[in-house]
Amino acid sequence: MAHSLQSKKRVRQNEKSRTTNRARKSQVKTQIKHYEEILEKGDVAAATEQLRLVTKKLDKTASTSTMHKKTAARKKSRLTKKLNALKAKQ
Repeated sequence: MAHSLQSKKRVRQNEKSRTTNRARKSQVKTQIKHYEEILEKGDVAAATEQLRLVTKKLDKTASTSTMHKKTAARKKSRLTKKLNALKAKQ
């Protein structure tokens, strides 16, 4: 257990940042899930729009250092690849 005032404050700050980071990561995962569902249906127009939203959310999450910038870039790349594969199939 923390004893000094500084360490007690750090515990409070860590808890607050942990909850916000978890919420942000959860939102990203949810949007990715919606995007993959649209891909399954084969709707290119809706998938393109959803990819734009997912990309925006990933960039915001990476800018706040919840997620590393290169992790966000890797996820965007993989999601874009899936959309391009769907476009090529049609």
